[in-house]
Amino acid sequence: MKRTITLQAANPVEILGAGNRILDEFCSYFPGLRVTDKGNEIYLDGPEDQVEDFERKFSKLVELRHHKPNLTVYDVEDIFSGVNKDNLMIGGNAVITHTTDGRPIRARNLNQELMVKSYFSNDLLFAVGPAGTGKTYIAIALAVRALKYREIKRIILTRPAVEAGERLGFLPGDLKDKLDPYLQPLYDALEDMIPTRKLQDFIANDVIQIAPLAYMRGRTLDRACVILDEAQNTNMGQLKMFLTRMGTSAKFIVTGDATQIDLPRREDSGLLRCIKMLEDIKGVSTINFSSADIVRHPLVTKIVKAFEDQNLF
Repeated sequence: MKRTITLQAANPVEILGAGNRILDEFCSYFPGLRVTDKGNEIYLDGPEDQVEDFERKFSKLVELRHHKPNLTVYDVEDIFSGVNKDNLMIGGNAVITHTTDGRPIRARNLNQELMVKSYFSNDLLFAVGPAGTGKTYIAIALAVRALKYREIKRIILTRPAVEAGERLGFLPGDLKDKLDPYLQPLYDALEDMIPTRKLQDFIANDVIQIAPLAYMRGRTLDRACVILDEAQNTNMGQLKMFLTRMGTSAKFIVTGDATQIDLPRREDSGLLRCIKMLEDIKGVSTINFSSADIVRHPLVTKIVKAFEDQNLF
């Protein structure tokens, strides 16, 4: 299906943005649509449902331009998410952010709700529990939301480079290539929430940084949401190093599963000891997930429960 949209604005740049930045951001939500522009006309070619959806949402963008002096890429995000910052609830079953295909991301169980609420009232949050409870996913959703609303300047994601029971041996490539296998779960969550091109720009410009834990040493992390994933594979010294990176306007989230320690000696894990040591400090909160909170395939809950019953981990 083909269609032409004619802009009524005296200067198309008011709508399309300098260098078509606004239009490019808008088009990133329609990967199956061919969009070209010339002068004050935009030409659409693609599936009928996408063409019609493009027209509907683009008309909202044009209407929004009438009520504010300039458009930004955040205005495009708001149109697709349906979220208005001033109306965003905190906690409960509120929408945290949206996936790239428009699905709302909400807390899916009581402990996830508690995690969301605790994030807004504490600067250091521990989320511990078995695999599949959504700890890391909710943490990254909160960070993406904070970046979108400019509550922070950057997101920093880190995890220890510890192999899960296997020895992968030599990995080819540069430093990034060697580390990506350890950090892939973090990329997966980000790619679910941020369009690919924008995510690449964020990473290239260090707005989103993904690095192994060892690279945190010596830094002061301010105006950032910093997430340490797989923290059960850190010792007390590493946790001290990480937690003392906190700047004056930062949020730190630490996630881990004490039943999946991959260190050579399980007793070296410092996660639970650190939580116990800090539990009475104001501004620190801990959310304890259980197998009842698992939100993956129903079999995952049964598998975790079977291992727990046998006291294998």
